[in-house]
Amino acid sequence: MASYVFALVVLVLASTQAFATDPSQLQDFCVADNTTNVFLNGVVCKNPALVKADDFFFSGLDKPGNTKNALGSKVTAVNVNNLFGLNTLGISLARVDFAPYGLNPPHTHPRATEVLTLLQGRLYVGFVTSNPPKLFTKTLNKGDVFVFPQGLIHFQLNIGRENAVAIAALSSQNPGVITVANTVFGSNPAINDDVLAKAFQVDKKVVDHLQSLFWTENH
Repeated sequence: MASYVFALVVLVLASTQAFATDPSQLQDFCVADNTTNVFLNGVVCKNPALVKADDFFFSGLDKPGNTKNALGSKVTAVNVNNLFGLNTLGISLARVDFAPYGLNPPHTHPRATEVLTLLQGRLYVGFVTSNPPKLFTKTLNKGDVFVFPQGLIHFQLNIGRENAVAIAALSSQNPGVITVANTVFGSNPAINDDVLAKAFQVDKKVVDHLQSLFWTENH
């Protein structure tokens, strides 16, 4: 009996892992209905009879993002929130613009793996594994591709003197983004400084100073 129960638990866990991604669609499309007041794990479908070609269309990704901020970068996302036809398709993308020495700071996508393609410039990129942390980095040139596994902290830094541009493909219609510094030091309400002082092993005055800063959002 014990071995049977163990085998059943393993099977359930394996099945859960296999489906740990956006669910597959059960129809040709399920265009997001952004007018509904119904809440569920995803977005309610628009009546297929009301779907138009524009529901599958987004324009403007050729335009550079405004990188005049403290980070020197701008992410222009194309996901289910602005391209409704992506609903249930399990994919989205983003354009990332970098000023010279601009940074897309350490962040995670809790629901997606990211594949980054560099179109212009030179980037230093990397990600850190879960505990024990190990850093993987690479310098990218035009045409290079790098993968950031789902949920892991990653970053991109323009190490060139010219602007850089990249396109990121993500394996979710709504990947989400958690920017580490913003989340830890810029949350509202703020995380107790005793917690952060002990976690980072610094004086509370350092934490208080960091929490008092304006944390730039580049998404």
